Amino acid sequence: MKSVLLHFDDDLDPATQLARAANLTPRQVERHRFPDGEIKLRLPGTLPAHVVILRSLNDPNAKLIELLLAAQTARTLGTTYLTLVAPYLAYMRQDIAFRPGEAVSQRIVGQFLAGLFDAVITVDPHLHRVTSLHEAVPIKQAIVLSGAPLLSDWIAARRQHPMFIGPDEESAQWIAMAANRHGFDHAVCRKVRHGDRAVEVTLPDVTVRGRCTVLIDDVASTGHSVARAAELLLAAGAASVDVAVTHALFSGDALQVMQDAGIGEVWSTDCIAHASNVVSMTGTIAEALARLEQNLT
Repeated sequence: MKSVLLHFDDDLDPATQLARAANLTPRQVERHRFPDGEIKLRLPGTLPAHVVILRSLNDPNAKLIELLLAAQTARTLGTTYLTLVAPYLAYMRQDIAFRPGEAVSQRIVGQFLAGLFDAVITVDPHLHRVTSLHEAVPIKQAIVLSGAPLLSDWIAARRQHPMFIGPDEESAQWIAMAANRHGFDHAVCRKVRHGDRAVEVTLPDVTVRGRCTVLIDDVASTGHSVARAAELLLAAGAASVDVAVTHALFSGDALQVMQDAGIGEVWSTDCIAHASNVVSMTGTIAEALARLEQNLT
């Protein structure tokens, strides 16, 4: 029996594209929400040995309950190998307790997912003090893909000799990968975060006067980090500042904050559905699924 891709109604379009690219049979999970907020799911009555569940974990709290119900039900319906495709993987930033009593959500959610799935495929997870996804999600097949190469290709087709700027030191390796693909100059800022919307940014010691600059990162949420960096770049004489991110969380008035700071274009992958999506990760994810499928046969 052909492997099945389970998805929810709000993921119909990306699921259809991924199922076609990965040669999977798409099947929608029926979902009902009771007046008290509880969720009821209904999966297909029978399932094959290998099932893939597509769920990008922005707005994660209800989705994690959906994964719990869907994964454990799939096991009762004949599935022996479960793969989660979560283009955006939530709860990865809190990897230590900064103050006594804080929950280390990366460890807790990672263990939770490891208990449900045999493989997890994600894109540019927001890891800080761990070196691999396997440390956060302790399963053998913890697969990390990147949107950096495709974003770099997109930018290369639209900007002449841009300089890539990372918002903080933690983005250095990611920035280098994106920049080196086309031989672009690159540097990273220093960032000190005083709160969700209070950020202190220091530019790197490089000349940006007259340069087309692109702030590039794995995720943007409130937009304040890239907005502050853009203001500094423009004040230093940059000809333009654009933004490219893998995960367009862009909560609240984030886009307005960035536009007010003088940012021109905003580009993102389709890991999270947003008006700024210009790069599709479908082909990259489908290739990863094909490699995984080969290992299962």
